[in-house]
Amino acid sequence: MSEISESGVVDAVAKELFIGGKWVAAKDGKTFAVLDPSTGQRLCDVADASPADGRAALDAAVAAQPGFAAMPPRERGEILRRAYEILLARNEELALLMTLEMGKPLAEARGEVAYAAEFFRWFAEEAVRVDGGYAVAPNGSGRFLVTKQPVGPTLLITPWNFPMAMGGRKIGPAIAAGCTTVIKPAAQTPLSMLALAGILTEAGLPDGVLNVITTKDAGGVMEPLIRDGRARKLSFTGSTGVGRKLLEQCAEKVLRTSMELGGNAPFLVFDDADLDAAVDGAMQAKMRNIGEACTAANRFYVQRGVYDEFARRLTERMASLKMGRGTENDVVVGPLIDDAAVRKVSELVKDAVDRGAKVLTGGSEVDGPGNFYPATVLTDVPRDARMSDEEIFGPVAPISVFDTEDEALAAANDTEYGLVSYLYTSDVKRALRVSERLEAGMIGLNQGIVSNPAAPFGGIKQSGLGREGGTVGIEEFLETKYIAVSL
Repeated sequence: MSEISESGVVDAVAKELFIGGKWVAAKDGKTFAVLDPSTGQRLCDVADASPADGRAALDAAVAAQPGFAAMPPRERGEILRRAYEILLARNEELALLMTLEMGKPLAEARGEVAYAAEFFRWFAEEAVRVDGGYAVAPNGSGRFLVTKQPVGPTLLITPWNFPMAMGGRKIGPAIAAGCTTVIKPAAQTPLSMLALAGILTEAGLPDGVLNVITTKDAGGVMEPLIRDGRARKLSFTGSTGVGRKLLEQCAEKVLRTSMELGGNAPFLVFDDADLDAAVDGAMQAKMRNIGEACTAANRFYVQRGVYDEFARRLTERMASLKMGRGTENDVVVGPLIDDAAVRKVSELVKDAVDRGAKVLTGGSEVDGPGNFYPATVLTDVPRDARMSDEEIFGPVAPISVFDTEDEALAAANDTEYGLVSYLYTSDVKRALRVSERLEAGMIGLNQGIVSNPAAPFGGIKQSGLGREGGTVGIEEFLETKYIAVSL
């Protein structure tokens, strides 16, 4: 069925820019190709926005801001609720679209569509819960009124690895708070965002509230919008290197920022862990999205007493995974996003092996079309291997041994990143002790997946600023105003 409908789901998506409620071609008429990473073949062409198109999108967002901010919160919430229902109703076609442009297996793509929808449902409920305060001044002479208002037009930049979920996680709270937006999806995966724009329009979102600009020139288009000053917030998900540059640009006009940046997640397994659960969790934490996730387990530290058995079990599981095009039945390991990603993974594995690591399964590129790299397990990975410091962003599990709790914590925290850490133990005291000492914004305690729309997502150190999701997610799009009243 997927083979028959592939061209149909691609053809059904608008390929133009979405500005002021209208689909428009780029002003200079340029387009760029979207490729299927499993074959390298062209799926379609989409509009390639210029800086002038970016300014037009910001103009539309600025013009729509006053009216949208005045819209009753319940109405904004109902738009999100309708979008949630449409996403669920169209899960199959949206999942196939995502698999074609990004490569992840259909089962995972279906899960991501549902995950994206949940952000709309969650923030539909949060829209009516924005509150303030009333207090008596300490000297009794006046009153303090506190209210919260939309921060204003926002710029949103989303990555290629979760092309629909990251859109939902940013657009949801922006709409709930009453902020208009200009969003730039990754050039590798623009179709999911274009489909999402169509769905939100169908759900009743007013013209100009959401503007989508697809472009190959991300810096050339977005930097002028950041430096313009009319947008009052930037929310970015991507690499730490790009995040640093964007923060410098935001400093000029003192924009509010939310930054979800790189990760280098440690996965700790103690001798007293439930090994079956630990291996299950390792597979989830490592192989979600083919390992192309900032939350992916990047470094496995296993206590000596269970080191060999954990490595054996994980290798069996990894070696059994079917690799292929994401539309095929039972495929778990789809293609990486592009050939550069394959080269990076291959280089990191070779570097570790050259320094003494042992390959238990996988470990080399495969012939044929598409950007494939097999599920790989390495043991005895030395601390000076590049993959100890760099995100692998692929299906590679490097395992090292430790003896003491302090040793494990020192290794886990020896990184500039602090997004998520995982640990497996049956000792409740150790669980709390280690969780408190791990330097990360999120902890997976005896579980391999931490992401949830109802929970605050974000990191510390150079993994970012702010939080998305949970009850705090909408706060990132609100300003607090204090009104002094004299009696």
